[in-house]
Amino acid sequence: MLMSYAKHRHQLLHDYPAISDLARKAQKRMPDVAWQYLIAGTGEEQLLQRNRDALNAITIAPEFCRGELSPNLEVNFLGQNYALPFGIAPVGLTGLMWPRAEILMAQAAAAYRIPFSLSTVATETPEALAEHHGGMGWFQLYPPREKELRESLMDRAWASGFRVLLITADVPTPSRRERTKRAGLQMPPKMTSGFIWQGITHPVWSWHTLRRGLPKLRTVASYSQFQDMMSVGKFVRSRLGGNLSWAICEEIKAYWKGPVLLKGVLHPADAEKALAIGLDGVVVSNHGARQFDGAPAAITALPEIVRVAKGKMGIVMDSGIRTGLDILRALHLGADFTMLGRAFLFGVAALGEYGAAHVIEILQDDLKNNMVQLGVAELDNLHKLGADGQK
Repeated sequence: MLMSYAKHRHQLLHDYPAISDLARKAQKRMPDVAWQYLIAGTGEEQLLQRNRDALNAITIAPEFCRGELSPNLEVNFLGQNYALPFGIAPVGLTGLMWPRAEILMAQAAAAYRIPFSLSTVATETPEALAEHHGGMGWFQLYPPREKELRESLMDRAWASGFRVLLITADVPTPSRRERTKRAGLQMPPKMTSGFIWQGITHPVWSWHTLRRGLPKLRTVASYSQFQDMMSVGKFVRSRLGGNLSWAICEEIKAYWKGPVLLKGVLHPADAEKALAIGLDGVVVSNHGARQFDGAPAAITALPEIVRVAKGKMGIVMDSGIRTGLDILRALHLGADFTMLGRAFLFGVAALGEYGAAHVIEILQDDLKNNMVQLGVAELDNLHKLGADGQK
């Protein structure tokens, strides 16, 4: 894949130099119902803008006369060496946005040595991804109510080579996501006349969908008595989530053989408790603004989490990141690592097999350029810069 992409890299970076360019292309190629699902927040969607505004408000004064700089983007996180300080965040119902999206993203993650995260409610199974993620796999668990089912999902993920576990904390109940309802999306998706028409008017998406099959929650489908989407949807609503407690987090930590992170932490008290029960890290996140519209921007919550946990557990930040500069902002405020979800779906929907690799290239180039602009060669030195650029 890398060799094939390399032939087109220069032209693609010219035609699509930013994530926003990929988003515009993706919107044209995706059915509207899939696009609205991808970009949706919840409520009045103020948190979507709050995430962006908070990131944009962070400035770092550069230091000049540093001589020639060659930025080093490698990072060791949770005992694993990664080539870049960011990974691919988990996204549910991924195949609705683009068929085989998980496979394409996992292949790019393996090629560039960054994490790929698979959601419990994605449209490909851990087993299907085993040959593609190249040891870079993380698994996002929506903890089932039953211990047996919980352990079965973890067993499958581990057997498929996923070594880092993300416990989903920030979905105590499904949010309303009014935008998706206005777009006509029903959960589970139904083949309405409107959906069929959108397929007809988006032939490339439809062609790839017909080749792969209609999107299904394939990981959890095997546990449902019936395999149709309606039955699987009812299974998800009745058997997954809604019951997460610190006791269950402790059980998960004791069962999983690798690092365990709690995803969706915004309050320092939750970070303190995660630390106390022995979790390996937290993901500072507001679920991409998709759960609670009154939450703080993730980047705003980050400094207090850093105060509690820095040096004691790993700290990942996501929600709202769109550029290499955003990644630097999060690292500057104390995050050890970052993740992006929508950006990679924009890339895959826009450019197919080249999309995820192109997103990585955009972010990598932006990271290097902005590190030179700042006068910083090592990521660790970003923590030492003050808002005025003074160390």
